[in-house]
Amino acid sequence: MRLGTGIGWRPEIADAVERMPGVDWVEVVAENVCPGHPPESLLRLRARGVTVVPHGVSLGLGGAEPPDEARLTALAERARALGAPLVTEHIAFVRAGGPLTASPRLEAGHLLPVPRTRDALDVLCANVRAAQAALPVPLAVENIAALIAWPGDELTEGQFLYDLADRTGVRLLIDVANLHTNHVNRGEDPAEALAELPLEAIAYVHVAGGVERDGVWHDSHAHPVPEPVLGILTDLASRVAPPGVLLERDDDFPEPAVLQSELQSIRKAVIKGGALVRTGAAATATAPSAGGTAATATATKGGVAPEPPADTPEPSADTYEPARQRLALAQTALLSALVAGTPAPEGFDRVRLGVQARALAAKRADVVGKVAPELPGLLGAGYRRAFLAYAHDRPMTGGYRLDALRFAEHLLDTGRAREAGVAREVREWWLERVGPAPRSRRPAVRLARATRRVLLRR
Repeated sequence: MRLGTGIGWRPEIADAVERMPGVDWVEVVAENVCPGHPPESLLRLRARGVTVVPHGVSLGLGGAEPPDEARLTALAERARALGAPLVTEHIAFVRAGGPLTASPRLEAGHLLPVPRTRDALDVLCANVRAAQAALPVPLAVENIAALIAWPGDELTEGQFLYDLADRTGVRLLIDVANLHTNHVNRGEDPAEALAELPLEAIAYVHVAGGVERDGVWHDSHAHPVPEPVLGILTDLASRVAPPGVLLERDDDFPEPAVLQSELQSIRKAVIKGGALVRTGAAATATAPSAGGTAATATATKGGVAPEPPADTPEPSADTYEPARQRLALAQTALLSALVAGTPAPEGFDRVRLGVQARALAAKRADVVGKVAPELPGLLGAGYRRAFLAYAHDRPMTGGYRLDALRFAEHLLDTGRAREAGVAREVREWWLERVGPAPRSRRPAVRLARATRRVLLRR
């Protein structure tokens, strides 16, 4: 499956993407698409033969619990609605707590790294198999960027990804920007990771920009793609011809000409990598497996992902329960430290945990502001300060929309909305959204308003 050169479709740049020459395919955040009513822009792109790939962000395949059936069903519906040849997700956990730990469920609102241990690998493989069985098209999973590192890793990133693909047959979405992020933040060598990967399992490649602040690289998707990231892309392309390469941009969108220039730089990096390969030669990488033995992967252009051996019995449902329990306790302790202010788990860098905690709170404020733009509109410059004060000891336990409702309740209950002179407006906003249907559409409210209009006419 050859995808070519693509760009992440976002509503803010939809018109520009439609007019952009040389775009072979697009990727869309799966959770932002309604299967019954896909955006007209995506439908027009599809009609022109542009491939659309849904990219999920909420499954939490690296979490301790099996993937949620409703989320899997929703992802499958989006794949069918968009006629996608595959769907993608992340090797990450996004929530913790719940039944496995007999503690309240916590939401990160962000992709967090899994420990590179055999427990985590076993659980991830089981979760990936469950997702593969529920999806109508192949699944590819993405390596993520991280500010923090788990203590006691038993595998390198390359080994972890190699064994995951080998055991499940899942395809890999390799983000070279994330390899650069982990190089700056965790001292991991991108070339070493590439050398250990099963290159024939690569479905496509992500490229994105970021920014460095105080020695920490932030994978922002809101800055130009830096030269080191293009260099890693060239290195990858010198080992295997990537089936597809995609530019991600999620914020601070530049002019279309700038995006077009970045796409051209990506094409040049791939061409440069291909020129480094001797004609007709195949790259061979020897990757140590989790068991300590060596496995040889021959990277061929246009190769397919490895399939699990046909005679390997499927593990029973409870095979990994002890591993799930151990992983659940570890992930809950970490997430609680990040979002609820509990003590840092042993072995973690407390300074880095603080940086990650502040980044999560800032992202939470930003996303709630986008989900409910009326709230920052009412509070003005005081929005961020008020939200961070609310979030300080109130971890997110549901999605961002629920978080926005609870923030509004907090503003009303504490009198902050009254102090800001917007109590009536915040209350009206909250009442409009708190029920199963908008307040303005409820029969009693419609009747009351109609009666009031009649009385006013008399």
